[in-house]
Amino acid sequence: MHDDARRRRRLTRTTDPRVVVFALSLAGLTSAFMQTIIVPIQARLPELLDAPREDTAWVVTITLLTSAVVTPIAGRLGDMVGKRRIALVLLALMTLGSLVAAFAPGIVGLIIGRGLQGAGMGVIPLGISIMRDVLPERRLPGGIALMSATLGIGGAIGIPLSAFISEYADWHLLFWIAAGLGALDLLLVVAVVPVSVLRTPGRFDWLGSIGLATALVGLLLALSRGGAWGWTSPLTLGLGLGGLAVLAGWGWYELRDGNPLVDLRVAARAPVLLTNLSSLFLSFGLFAFNVGVPQYLEQSTATGGQIGLSLTMTGLVLLPSGLMMLAIAPISGRLIRLLGPKPLLIAGGAIVGVAYVICLIDLTNVWQALVVNVVFGIGIGLAFAAAPTLIMRAVPATETAAANGLNALLRSVGTTAAAAAVGALLAAMTVEYGAVVVPTQDAFRWAFVLGLAAAVLSAGIAAFIPRHVPRPVGERPALPE
Repeated sequence: MHDDARRRRRLTRTTDPRVVVFALSLAGLTSAFMQTIIVPIQARLPELLDAPREDTAWVVTITLLTSAVVTPIAGRLGDMVGKRRIALVLLALMTLGSLVAAFAPGIVGLIIGRGLQGAGMGVIPLGISIMRDVLPERRLPGGIALMSATLGIGGAIGIPLSAFISEYADWHLLFWIAAGLGALDLLLVVAVVPVSVLRTPGRFDWLGSIGLATALVGLLLALSRGGAWGWTSPLTLGLGLGGLAVLAGWGWYELRDGNPLVDLRVAARAPVLLTNLSSLFLSFGLFAFNVGVPQYLEQSTATGGQIGLSLTMTGLVLLPSGLMMLAIAPISGRLIRLLGPKPLLIAGGAIVGVAYVICLIDLTNVWQALVVNVVFGIGIGLAFAAAPTLIMRAVPATETAAANGLNALLRSVGTTAAAAAVGALLAAMTVEYGAVVVPTQDAFRWAFVLGLAAAVLSAGIAAFIPRHVPRPVGERPALPE
């Protein structure tokens, strides 16, 4: 830790650290906003694009696939050729994708634009790693907490904004706003973020990158499209099992390669492995909430719903969760310095579980929905602040971006699994009201049970993370035998 602190002091320019944190966090928030920008108009896409629903589903799926594939690869490239440089490339791709989508007259252009937008998610783990390199020690926990929380903040703020625009204006305006934010992010990062000269020597693992990308595409396609294709269909099973087979072969290769894309020996260290598993289940809980709660709030009382809010009102009710994540970030940073990150990861999962318990007990009024979102935002804010610090304490400074990229990848797997599980559940348990088919109240309750189980698992796994023992000056973390 002392060695890392000296490196940070040497690499930090005279730019105010608060400005650096602001620039990187805004870039992270924008990339998370890109992920949710399409949510309010997803159901209307067949009408807006004059395309079948099977095709319009790719507008969402392509972003998921791109972000999952790009994030770990960008992390490794960042460690090797410069984190700031790779972050700028990702921001440029994200901005270009927004422009392509803004000009898109039909579904093909929108899918291409959304694919490019997905590259932006790699900015969040890169930003966290840049902070480790350039921020003073006292600024680091708060900066990491805010950067990590942008994953939730961007969605919580982006959904109501997108809902309002899609309800009262041309939906293309969403992508013009995204392009403007992306361009602003590029200018800010160029202007205020210092260049880190920490590098990982060696060659880039192209074969490992291709293998990981192939495995992820197969697995995530099976998870995200299995509901539409049929979970036992040859296509779903072929992609899923094929992805697992490629992943096993990729792991065998990575363990024997001298310059692996992902150092699995470091990833297998107990602090890293348990933090990643905890993050995976927490992300499942996060996305189960983002999928289930809005639909629950919007379901009309005429078709069995309990509250029956409009799209815009639902977005406003969800807004407090993002605001709480934003407010809790500086508090999380101080708590990490005082208590360490492990208690916060445990507490975060437990608090998210409390939010789900409230949903299961009674969620029939707007004020209850507001309370749930406040509680949920606190839990996610605490947990997301803690996870990167736990990762970085256990890996060498030269592998920070790759390690955070792997953590972000597992978060993506958690969100994909949640979307598939909750979507399948709500589609399977339905009731007819005339010509309208809607999920039953029991379907929503089971969705909340899934989210609760994921939150409990996240907290339980975090409880077994070994206590951090500071390393002597200059000592790198030892690899497992």
